[in-house]
Amino acid sequence: MHKIWEMSTICAISTPYGTGGIAVIRVSGPDAISIVSSLLKGRLPLTDAKPNTVHFGRIQRNGEVLDEVLCSVFRAPHSFTGEDTVEIACHGSLFIQQELLRWLIDAGAKSAEPGEFTRRAFMSGKMDLTQAEAVADLIAAQSKAEKDLALSQLRGSVSNELASLRERLLHFTSLIELELDFADHEELEFADRSELTSLAAEIEHKLSALLTSFRTGNAIRHGIPVAIVGAPNAGKSTLLNALLGEQRAIVSDIKGTTRDTIEDTLIIDGILFRLIDTAGIRETNDLIEQMGVERSKQAVKNAQIVISLLEPGQIEPILDITTAKTLIKAYNKSDLLTREERTKLTDGICISAKNNDIEPLRSELVRVAKESMTTAAVMISNARHYEAIARAHDAIIRVQQGLVDGLSGELLSMDLQDCLSALGEVTGQITNTEVLSNIFSKFCIGK
Repeated sequence: MHKIWEMSTICAISTPYGTGGIAVIRVSGPDAISIVSSLLKGRLPLTDAKPNTVHFGRIQRNGEVLDEVLCSVFRAPHSFTGEDTVEIACHGSLFIQQELLRWLIDAGAKSAEPGEFTRRAFMSGKMDLTQAEAVADLIAAQSKAEKDLALSQLRGSVSNELASLRERLLHFTSLIELELDFADHEELEFADRSELTSLAAEIEHKLSALLTSFRTGNAIRHGIPVAIVGAPNAGKSTLLNALLGEQRAIVSDIKGTTRDTIEDTLIIDGILFRLIDTAGIRETNDLIEQMGVERSKQAVKNAQIVISLLEPGQIEPILDITTAKTLIKAYNKSDLLTREERTKLTDGICISAKNNDIEPLRSELVRVAKESMTTAAVMISNARHYEAIARAHDAIIRVQQGLVDGLSGELLSMDLQDCLSALGEVTGQITNTEVLSNIFSKFCIGK
């Protein structure tokens, strides 16, 4: 990693592109304060400003005044990047934003690359890699649940969990390495094998829980997949339209109208759901409809929640529901039933998609989603994290088996090192330039 003082000073517009009331331009690096001070005319030079203070002044050069601004000053290491940083709040004119950026570059700054501010925060030790990635997730959050998950990771939920496991594992690895240094004295055993067995079991359990949490964490980021399935004309498309509040799917009395899956997203109570309307499941000789039925069955396999939509008295289609999924049985067209008939349907929820009487179903979706979210104290949602933790899990399984088989310390050490390396990749303790470039290239400029 580069040292912070070896870096140049960078600048970028940190607010969204366009005209607004104000815009914020961030400047960070060893010369950030002096560069801005050379353009700012205020009560005192910005170079004399105390940390964490805001200063009013005019941006001007060669007698030309560009704008009146507020400059927030942060001195290293107490800033987002860990460097000297100035955030300039100017008026939101596109001309002013671009001109101020040009003046800063003329004064010695350079344009920031995508994610460069966050990358510097990572490189200066202000955050680890999981927290840096959480910054991007927080910016992109579309729902309260996604925001809460990203904020939890930004505060170090994943980092702290893995750091604790890695530190304890590193202790035992060091002891085994010490044994290898005294290989001539086979009777010496610095690493207690029974303690290592207990630790390996604990680590395996926690890594397994993190891997299991990925399904829910990934669903929170991209929308919990909900498949609406049932026989033809059960009202699946009508229900989709009712949930979305718009005519997203074609509704017809003709059976087999829906030939393919239709997807859309919906936020209920801060939770993002990805709704999938499927073709009616039935036996048919129509080749195209058969393809639609197969896609419906595939949607069921991929869904986290399955809504089985039925008409009262209708035979429920045979579905491939595993324990990893939640089945919600909903009886549609309840408006055609008497009150007594509705009370007898105790194994499901009564709704009327046509009359938009679907609140019980909405409430059940939220209940099921929140229940799945609370099952894991720490949750991962990033595919990179999942892949590395899976490798760490495989390595610790090999350690457990090696302890059972009585393998030598040298062989145990190799698997322990593999586990440590994989865990280090998650947090960025072990990484390479290509990985970092790939991660931060996905950030927006200015963050």
